[in-house]
Amino acid sequence: MARRAEPPDGGWGWMVVLSAFFQSALVFGVLRSFGVFFVEFVAAFEEQAARVSWIASIGIAVQQFGSPIGSALSTKLGPRPVVMTGGILAALGMLLASFATSLTHLYLSIGLLSGSGWALTFTPTLACLSRYFSRRRSLAMGLALTGVGLSSFAFAPLFQWLISNYAWRGALLLVSALSLHLMACGALLRPLSLTEDTSVGGPGAQLTSLFHHGPFLRYTIALTLINTGYFIPYVHLVAHLQDLGWDPLPAAFLLSVAAISDLVGRVASGWLGDAVPGPVARLLMLWTTLTGVSLALFPVAQAPTILVVLAVAYGFTSGALTPVAFSVLPELVGTGRIYCGLGLVQMIESIGGLLGAPLSGYLRDVTGNYTASFMVAGAFLLAGSGVLTTLPHFFSCTSASTSRPQDLVIEPLDTKIPLPKEEGLGED
Repeated sequence: MARRAEPPDGGWGWMVVLSAFFQSALVFGVLRSFGVFFVEFVAAFEEQAARVSWIASIGIAVQQFGSPIGSALSTKLGPRPVVMTGGILAALGMLLASFATSLTHLYLSIGLLSGSGWALTFTPTLACLSRYFSRRRSLAMGLALTGVGLSSFAFAPLFQWLISNYAWRGALLLVSALSLHLMACGALLRPLSLTEDTSVGGPGAQLTSLFHHGPFLRYTIALTLINTGYFIPYVHLVAHLQDLGWDPLPAAFLLSVAAISDLVGRVASGWLGDAVPGPVARLLMLWTTLTGVSLALFPVAQAPTILVVLAVAYGFTSGALTPVAFSVLPELVGTGRIYCGLGLVQMIESIGGLLGAPLSGYLRDVTGNYTASFMVAGAFLLAGSGVLTTLPHFFSCTSASTSRPQDLVIEPLDTKIPLPKEEGLGED
């Protein structure tokens, strides 16, 4: 296969965008809508809500912590077989879950098996997408990740309808069939060979170089801080509004307003990331700062109109930072290391996601309201935006290279080049 010097910035890349769109919908759209099954599991197994909640938590944890495995396999084998295998595992987990007789079965089938499938699916697909685009990378990311928001609207009522007509076991069988379409998404991931690939080495060499790469480590710290506060409104905003005297239905509707604004923000940010000159990290810092400010202002607002404005602002800015967050990484580590780099980032930043909600709940228990919870969440995002300013070329007036790594420590290859023999010099 001939190697390209630069990403094609289009062509088959748009089919990869389509694949990533449906893949993000079939992974995170399912995860976001899985709460519909929550009540059914509590009633069917007569278990406490806390124990049932571990089903989705295990699935998310396995997906994030298993990302480096999916990345390493994609580096070695290519993304197509890895993602297609992930689709089989995700569907098989849902299939086995439909025969569950205890929560332990659901932990193993949905949490471990489907979670492993998601780990082999999400990160390799986005990494493959990054390799196909350079100048239009942010826009491509924005379009691909809108699948999460759109599917969240569609899947929740669909899953509820399936449960009403086929019970939860029949619904899981159909969700299994839906998840099997991840194989088709994987089949669209045509391998792309770039000239940079020959110099980065195998997965082990790539991981070693990344752990010695200062900008990559700082970027990972920034995303971990951002992830700690990012999801707090999705977990506690409705409860905060109910503390203010809102009814549950209008409070839930406010989250829907934020979700719609999130979709607009992803596409708009993707377009701006490619149109605005300068490094994409600068745009990421802007959206992160605005998201942190909007979070910190939630406890201050009391009037419904102001709360709606803040929900729109949070939805737009939090959605806007997502595509550019994935676009910054190839500028730092290069497209040759994007599989391992993205997998490592996903694993480490999951620590923030796992700690954020419990910390917010703890502050609510200690203080009696959600004021400190939202303030601290905003502070985490502002701290993350501060770390982003330390990235290379942040204050530069020109865009950084979108395919070559910045300040990357590359181990010299132990390659011996034979010298030509000269006449008169024989062997000993």
